[in-house]
Amino acid sequence: MKKLVYPIFIISACVIISCSKESVGNNPPEIGEEIIPDIPENVITTPCDFDLSTVTENSTIVINCVLDLKGETINLPANVNFEFEGGDIIGDGTLVFTGGTIDGRLLSNKLKIDGNVKLIGKTFRLYAVRWDIVEGKTTSEIALKNNAEFERLMFYTKELGATTFEIGRLDAYFEITKVTSTTSNQNFYPSLEAINIPSDFHLKMSENTHLRTFTAEAGVEGGAILAVRDVSNVIVSGGTLYGDRDKRVYSSADIGLEGTHLFLIHSGKNITLDGVNFIDGSKGSMSIYSFGFSFNPDYIPTTGVIIKNCEFKNSRRMAIALTDARDVLIEGNTFIDTGLPSSNSDGGEVGYAINIEPDRFRDGNGILMERQRAFDITIRKNTETGSRGGFITATIGQDITIEDNDIGTRAVYSLVSGTRIINNRFKATGTAIDSWAIFTAGGIESETVFNNEVAGNTIEGYSLGIATGTKDTFVHDNTITNCGLGIQIAKTIDSRFYNNTINVTGSGIAATNTFNNNIEVKGNTVTSGSFHVYFAQMNDKEEHKNNTLLFENNTFLNENAVVLSNTNGVTFTNNDVIGGIQVGNTFNVDVSLNTIKPNESNGVRLYGTHTDVSIATNTISEPTGASRFVCIHNESDTPAGITMSGNTCN
Repeated sequence: MKKLVYPIFIISACVIISCSKESVGNNPPEIGEEIIPDIPENVITTPCDFDLSTVTENSTIVINCVLDLKGETINLPANVNFEFEGGDIIGDGTLVFTGGTIDGRLLSNKLKIDGNVKLIGKTFRLYAVRWDIVEGKTTSEIALKNNAEFERLMFYTKELGATTFEIGRLDAYFEITKVTSTTSNQNFYPSLEAINIPSDFHLKMSENTHLRTFTAEAGVEGGAILAVRDVSNVIVSGGTLYGDRDKRVYSSADIGLEGTHLFLIHSGKNITLDGVNFIDGSKGSMSIYSFGFSFNPDYIPTTGVIIKNCEFKNSRRMAIALTDARDVLIEGNTFIDTGLPSSNSDGGEVGYAINIEPDRFRDGNGILMERQRAFDITIRKNTETGSRGGFITATIGQDITIEDNDIGTRAVYSLVSGTRIINNRFKATGTAIDSWAIFTAGGIESETVFNNEVAGNTIEGYSLGIATGTKDTFVHDNTITNCGLGIQIAKTIDSRFYNNTINVTGSGIAATNTFNNNIEVKGNTVTSGSFHVYFAQMNDKEEHKNNTLLFENNTFLNENAVVLSNTNGVTFTNNDVIGGIQVGNTFNVDVSLNTIKPNESNGVRLYGTHTDVSIATNTISEPTGASRFVCIHNESDTPAGITMSGNTCN
């Protein structure tokens, strides 16, 4: 192989473009700041003293000078290779290859490549000044051209063999809301009009890469800067994507839906986002969805998504909207101030950092039909603060695990199965102090709600720790401290509450103005500021008269009361109670085999009316407080409705 070598002349890049300190990392450049273009490695300006007319087959040409093609088309012999050593190829000419390679640093908008050729190496480095990408403030027309050129370059370099598209310093706007189709079908498809990333490709951005949404017109809904659309094996890493949340004008008809996203995953397979920053998304930061409906043959589900080490800041509506995907991992991300009102916009609808909400309906025969599906989703090791609604709402889906997150607001699930909220750390911040930490809200009549779990969480600083309104859930081994109310059970059936530790300023466990059935409350430890248990108007309707709830082997540590008022169907057995038990206006209640140690109260107080109430085999300590307190104080209006036996008073 013949190798042509020419002298190398190196000129400092600062001679060509003045150097100054760049804005990086956590201090991204503000709009209007001077744009400092990335400096290419093509620093040699000496003209070449040769042309390509004498090149032979299998030659290697080292470009350490400026080769001017002068608009000519050069048909190269077989297997010619162009190596880079600081020079350049200019002149708007064309090189036609018959095999061979070229270094990506020689490519630019001043050189056309044709024929059979591959890049030397698998990485292409983008320098905007070498292409038709305009940085800084610009017009809608130019921002739209930026879109087209960015996308074209990724597909172009992939055809040349690149698998990594690397960007250093770049700060540019992209127009993402215009229809570019020239066909008669002029519908707007957000993932099509975004900058599409090809399959088997890594878009590798740096901390100095800033991709910005060109401000949309009033009333525009939909669009994104980047998208993967029916492609596979894509990695996107680094960089910062900016929305137009506080720059656009929202129409008077907006109901919290207007705006654009920053990234779309539309029927992607094996997609990874790593270390990408998302700021000011006006419709949200990211949407994950699929082509077609799950029950149709043209369905193309999104499969195998990893979102890790990213930061989502000040997203309107929600940071991540997931409506159709399977095998998803959301790990190690930071979510800040999702859905909060800002200087130029309200927070939009939803207000949760992560919203999992596939669409489904019942057909004319009452059969549940899932247009979209979301399952096998893991959300772990994330940090969230300041969301208006909360960290996550899993409205519909299967096998969703929310694990080992640091959460400053709330988590809720609804019509789900196999969903676990486990081993998270909830510590209330902002307005979350006046709300609950976890709410299990699935409808008790839905066949899709089963086998859900809330376990191992630590919850601190909320008005309410855990609220349930669901069926078939297992709430166990949680620690709830410094909250107003520990656990609230309402409209819940077929569920268990085991081994939770509760230390709160209000009631430990409560159920008021509600019904519950087939509930087991076992092995919990409660320290309360008002009532250990406060059940009032629970199962007091005729249709709930056969409902049951069991308290067993619980420990109530400080001097407060267990209250069962206008409450039916409760068995309270084998519990240790420091304080007293009050039973009034109840039906089908059994208080038995408990150890009761009152101080400033009666051991058991009976008042109002009673039907089928049993007070049996309890061990009660003589109250140590005022003399008016006794082991059992019976002031029932219906003493015949009470059975007492085997109680001891020591």
